Amino acid sequence: MTALLRRLWSEDEGQDIAEYAVMLAVILVLVVGTIRLVGSNANNAFSSVASSLQ
Repeated sequence: MTALLRRLWSEDEGQDIAEYAVMLAVILVLVVGTIRLVGSNANNAFSSVASSLQ
């Protein structure tokens, strides 16, 4: 039983998956935030151009 616990404690294969999941989550938050920021600024720019053309 102790050998099994030692082996489970020392294995780090699942740790890599968790690290990649955290990295992916951070990247997704940054991308979504950037898209929302650029999208709202682009919408404001197009709206002002459209109102000035009318």
